Amino acid sequence: MRNLTLLTDFYELTMMQGYFKSGKAQERVIFDMFYRQNPCGNGFSICCGLEQVVEYIRNLNFNEEDIDYLRSLKIFDEDFIDYLRGFHFTGDVYAITEGTVVFPREPLVKVIAPVIEAQLIESALLNIINHQSLIATKASRVVHAANGDTVMEFGLRRAQGPDAGIYGARAAIIAGCIGTSNVFSGKKFGVPVMGTHAHSWIMSFPTELEAFITYGRLYPESCILLVDTYDTLKSGVKNAIRCFDTLKAEGIKLKRYGIRMDSGDLAYLSKKAKKMLDDAGYTDAIISASNDLDEDLISSLKLQGATINAWGVGTKLITSENQPSFGGVYKLAAIMGEHGEWIPKIKLSENSEKITNPGDKQIYRIVQKDSGKVFADYICLAEEKFSTDEDLTLFDPVETWKKSTLEGGSYTMEPLLKPIFEGGKLVYSCPSVEEITKHAKEELNRLWDECKRLKNPHNVHVDLSDKLYDMKIKLLNEYR
Repeated sequence: MRNLTLLTDFYELTMMQGYFKSGKAQERVIFDMFYRQNPCGNGFSICCGLEQVVEYIRNLNFNEEDIDYLRSLKIFDEDFIDYLRGFHFTGDVYAITEGTVVFPREPLVKVIAPVIEAQLIESALLNIINHQSLIATKASRVVHAANGDTVMEFGLRRAQGPDAGIYGARAAIIAGCIGTSNVFSGKKFGVPVMGTHAHSWIMSFPTELEAFITYGRLYPESCILLVDTYDTLKSGVKNAIRCFDTLKAEGIKLKRYGIRMDSGDLAYLSKKAKKMLDDAGYTDAIISASNDLDEDLISSLKLQGATINAWGVGTKLITSENQPSFGGVYKLAAIMGEHGEWIPKIKLSENSEKITNPGDKQIYRIVQKDSGKVFADYICLAEEKFSTDEDLTLFDPVETWKKSTLEGGSYTMEPLLKPIFEGGKLVYSCPSVEEITKHAKEELNRLWDECKRLKNPHNVHVDLSDKLYDMKIKLLNEYR
């Protein structure tokens, strides 16, 4: 397990020393980590990365090398450095579990801790959650565009560094990819690894046919042949068919077989290849494609009648090329007063979307019983209690005249923020990637199709309770 304690922005440490020197180090605070806008124009995001946040917090400590480095900067006093020697996290963390569908402005993580501890973890927490949630959300768009076809994550060589490749693959699997080319991720997270062969394999043999037959004999359980090294239709597909014929004549049973195309007009080539394979009797052959795919290109190819049924998606998924940042932020929401009460705090802005929600909060997911679909998310104060037997009126926190009332007994309310750490002790058991993937699939099934469309999706409402809304307005009026 890596020690990432110094994976932080410099100003976090200077503020920590400031808290220490001013006697504020143990002042308890609440910070919320949330985001303001779904990436890629999507109607939702998928929360991801909590397990790595848990690992990071559990291993927080300044070792002697860290201490020596900080001393060498000649900005930190010895009494503060001595304090860091015994540093560990003692606070509480609440979070939305991985694979859960989430929406803008609701806290994905809530940290309740001494300010000196809560401040340190900001940068790493944002780094981890922002990256994996971005890639999971992008991957969910690609999987949605494929409409039931197989999607494989092939982005390692184009990822922005090893960690982006490793954890990006994890996030992509959670969002619905069936496997990854990344062997390291396969071992680390227990997820399927898959792939075919490169053009260099073909080129290393005297003929394309010999390369195909050799590969098929070695890997009859997954014989997917790359057919565009020389000429896709005149050479590649014809030789793939000859290879399948040869292996069948030798008594070799192919469990999973087909072709892969990595260039050219994929719609045209796939339709021609499908006819050739069908005519040869290989009607169940897989036709897979790669070559800078994303959700828009996959959607276009399907509209053109492409016969592709497996997609290897790399660069544009692992980098989320059209939006390379998730935009999560970490804001102070409350400070504990002298008598143990929470004093709410608010950040103001000329942009209404940047005004924060104050106080100690919980989120409830409201699901309609008759449809089983998500109706809205409801942010309230943590102390509030509700009865689903009573009518519930929701209103838009910006356009407050927009209201909906749910009749008592027609809906359920599920708390989303779960306890992860209590008093610095881990109280949550991280599920496997397989379990998180199953949860993500169930979550997506609870969204209306209109929320999942790639263009102009319907937005699920995120509303505030009356008490939280009133608190927010009161603070706005006080400061303005």
